[in-house]
Amino acid sequence: MLKRVLFTVVLAHVCLSVHLVSQIRFEKYFTDETCRFDYVHTGTKGSEQFSLSAVSTEGAWPGSLVRLVDTLNLGEYQFRVVDVEEDRVIYSRGYSTIFNEWQTTDEAMHGAYRSFNESVRFPLPRRKVKIEFYRRNKRMEFVKVYATDLDPGDVAINREKPLSGMPVTKVMHHGSPHEKVDIVILGDGYTKKEMKKFLAQARHYTDQLFATHPFASRKKDFNVWAVSVASNESGVDEPDKKIWHRTALGVSYNTFGSARYALTMDNDAVRKYAAVAPYDFVCILVNNARYGGGGIYQLYATCFTGAESKETAWHGDYVFVHEFGHSFGGLGDEYYTSDVPYTDFLPAGVEPWEPNVAALVTRDELKWRDLVAASTSLPTEWQKSVYDSLSAVPRTLQRNAPDYAAKRKTVLDSVTNFLDRHPLTGVIGAFEGAGYMSKGLYRPAVNCRMFSKSLVDFDPVCSRAINSMIDLYTK
Repeated sequence: MLKRVLFTVVLAHVCLSVHLVSQIRFEKYFTDETCRFDYVHTGTKGSEQFSLSAVSTEGAWPGSLVRLVDTLNLGEYQFRVVDVEEDRVIYSRGYSTIFNEWQTTDEAMHGAYRSFNESVRFPLPRRKVKIEFYRRNKRMEFVKVYATDLDPGDVAINREKPLSGMPVTKVMHHGSPHEKVDIVILGDGYTKKEMKKFLAQARHYTDQLFATHPFASRKKDFNVWAVSVASNESGVDEPDKKIWHRTALGVSYNTFGSARYALTMDNDAVRKYAAVAPYDFVCILVNNARYGGGGIYQLYATCFTGAESKETAWHGDYVFVHEFGHSFGGLGDEYYTSDVPYTDFLPAGVEPWEPNVAALVTRDELKWRDLVAASTSLPTEWQKSVYDSLSAVPRTLQRNAPDYAAKRKTVLDSVTNFLDRHPLTGVIGAFEGAGYMSKGLYRPAVNCRMFSKSLVDFDPVCSRAINSMIDLYTK
């Protein structure tokens, strides 16, 4: 019964959202300015608190004038702008946060408290509104966790103009920001002398994104901007190596104790520099050849640049597109053999909200059941034990041995060959092993950009989620 209730709630949410979208006229409720609502998110495992920090304007509104209410039902959180006079939702978006990821770490599990600065953005209302924040409960329903009033005429709203004089480059341009998805690329750890390097890399990774399905077929629905943000020092922080640099955005490896997880906690800096250009989504290029990156839904994606060797030169291409899959499409990680800093990221017994990870796999309950052929078994047998044996070998190799690199490459090639030649390539089913869990969670395909470290395209389920997001900003 609980499972059926879950799907009924999701369906009701979508139907209500579509109904609201059809009635809202942008010019009635909003001006063509951007409102940025900053708050402090504080708590520990199992508790949280929101505190208003500041409200400001950020120049012209770059988003859709039509698709104002979020119909996708993605994200750990959702915020809603409610017109007070009519008591109706006039804008909403789902999103996730660094805070909710931190809540699943050992530090939070042991009772430590931390605070994170966060922002949501929406078109500036013409009259008084309520800003409401919702978080999912264990039934995946959104439950209100905070609300406050906002008067757009309040003299306390910071109306300073965005930074001026920052060099902005049109990497790719196909039309009005109101009708396109606008991506802004920022760089961290690039000095003034390295701006040509940054712009070349911004173009390179843009090309990589739009060479990948389904972005390749939707290229004309995007604009890409690069803002040349100069740092005082070259490179970013690597705490485990005792390397520290003074940079514009404050990106650091070792986030939550994970060597390769590179994030910034300086929300204000990211927002300040991003607002120089029209943007819906943010990508941050990290001036460091060390493997790493990160992506949080509707916040930003980060990616290292360069390469530690010729053999690994393509790794950045993989990471950039993979992490953008998180931040743009709300896609979950489908791999399960790598170490991660989380202990309770996708709790047992809860159906994940991520569109490409499932716990419910019967033919009537699987979230992508419409793409599964009647002849495909659920769950879908895929020789998982063979894959697990192959992928476990690198952990047995001695890193200091002179032949480590050669042996590791041989093993990784065998894993790639297993996936590339798999007889179920192209089949949509429910393949066990996803969301950092070897058992109990399932992904749609044998391989996908969200599963293996390769340059493979997104599978049909992930592609559908990406296309739906593009439509939300362009249709």
